[in-house]
Parts: sequence; C-alpha cells; structure tokens
Amino acid sequence: MTYEFEGKTEKEAIELAANELGLERDQFDVEILETQKKSIFSKGYVKIRIHTLDDEGSFGKKNIEENHSRIVVDPLPQGEFEQKLIEFISNIVEKMGYSVKVEVSYREDKKLGIRMDSPNSSILIGRKGKNLDALQLLANIYAGRLGHEEVRVILDTENYRIRREESLVRLAYNTADKVRSTKRSILLEPMNPFERRLIHTTLNDIPDVETKSEGEGLFKQVRVIYKGIR
Repeated sequence: MTYEFEGKTEKEAIELAANELGLERDQFDVEILETQKKSIFSKGYVKIRIHTLDDEGSFGKKNIEENHSRIVVDPLPQGEFEQKLIEFISNIVEKMGYSVKVEVSYREDKKLGIRMDSPNSSILIGRKGKNLDALQLLANIYAGRLGHEEVRVILDTENYRIRREESLVRLAYNTADKVRSTKRSILLEPMNPFERRLIHTTLNDIPDVETKSEGEGLFKQVRVIYKGIR
C-alpha cells in the first residue's frame, strides 16, 4: 500500500511515517514527491510517498523466478497513461544525449514494468543502479501527476533488476557462510531499502545468523551476525 506524509525535512517526514504506520524503517520504501526550501516567504517542507512491503510483495527466490517467467503479449503502450509515461521516459533519456527504445515489459495489479533498450544501457544503469533508480523515481513521480499514484513503475534495462537480485541473494548466502565459519559479523555495502529487505528476507530462515541495518538515511548497511543455535 502507499501513503503520503509531509515534514519540515526528509528525516522528519520519514520518522512521522514510521511512527504513524507502526513500521520499522526497513519495512518501507520512500519516494520524494516534492521539496520546498525554506525562505522568508514560506516554510520549507518535504512531501514523501511511502511504499510498504505489501505494496512491493516479498523478495527472495520466488520473486526472482516470477520475474524470469513474465511474458508480455503486447509491449506497446495501452491507453493514454502508458503512452504519456513512455514518452516522458524517452524524452528524459534523449535529453541526456542517449538513444533509447522504451516499451512495456509486464503489467501486474498496481505495477507496471517498463524496459529501456539502449546502446548506452550501462550509463543508464549507473554505479550500483543509482542512475536507474533515479530515472525510476522520476517515472513514479510523473505517474502520480498523471493521477495514477497507485501504480508502481518498475524501470529496467538489460534485465539489471533481476541480475541485481540474484547477485544479492548469492551475496547473502555467501556472507552467512563466512559468518558461520569465522563466528564474526560482516558489514555489507550501503544499500537502498529494497535491497536491504532482500538480504534480511533471504537470511531470515537461517537459525544461527541474524541481520540488522546500521547507519542513517536511505542507504544503510546490513550487518550479518553470528548468533549460534539456541
């Protein structure tokens, strides 16, 4: 599900959302919808949209298998909303100086997959997918302005999302093995909320290790800890 909150700062808005929804910070993702800086004429504020775990669905092997099996009958846009969204994404990438072909990759309940085919896909993905995440954020904000706040737009190119999930699942299991053999905790690289949740979910059923997030802001680190079998 999605919710919207406002605060004087991003941190205040996130804390308000966590308190009102009764959720831990790792249980939801955040989109910045609007930011207004403080001036002599107005108070500054930040408006955010919250996506809870139920909105995204659980992660893990089941989701990766489902991603591999998705088949779209018609990749062409259906209706004005999809047409405008595809034109918006195409225009942004082309203004960045890169050629691109944008199509629908899958349609699900309240979720729309968009695929970008470009000879410059590596640039569109960026380091650890940060460029792709930024483009996806803009696409979701635009979808909201078109009156479709309930639709979660998932932007991808070269199957990066699937490859990233598979890589993180392998990282989670390999890290758990190291922690169990050395009896020492390991701190992973900074990750966004969805990536951290994938690590937490993957290792949730392993009895002798546990995970927790550390740090501030959206990009926190997951620590994998040996706890033994009690």
